[in-house]
Amino acid sequence: MSVEELSEAFAGVMTGFTRLVRRRLRREMPGPLLRGAQIELLRLVAANPGISVSAAAKELYLAGNSVSTVVNQLAAAGLLRRETRSDDRRSARLLATPEAEARLRAWKERRVALVREHMERLSDDDRAALTAAMPALRRLADDLQEEVTAV
Repeated sequence: MSVEELSEAFAGVMTGFTRLVRRRLRREMPGPLLRGAQIELLRLVAANPGISVSAAAKELYLAGNSVSTVVNQLAAAGLLRRETRSDDRRSARLLATPEAEARLRAWKERRVALVREHMERLSDDDRAALTAAMPALRRLADDLQEEVTAV
């Protein structure tokens, strides 16, 4: 398989895999369904408590007004809090609520359990092939991360 064919096949499999996991987990999660951008913002805020809207927009490669819209949606759902910064009253710090943190933990636990369930169905040879591929996949992800953060 050429690098071009491998690239296309890999991107397609990863996109499909991620979409299928997300769809399956959405059916099982209590509460309102969250869209991809909402989940991404919640994960970012949980990992970076106090991040500003503009910093979140930069990190997610989204327009500031798009992130503001998502912030408003998540705040209305009780999943995100905005606190006015003491040093700049025009700027807000974003904080995940305890409910959001619990949802993120539950999502992660269910995601790991779902993937583990399907991994257990694979043959020993298939699991060995995935294990062998992990260092290369990590290098690929690291390379993409470096490129994205350099921009």
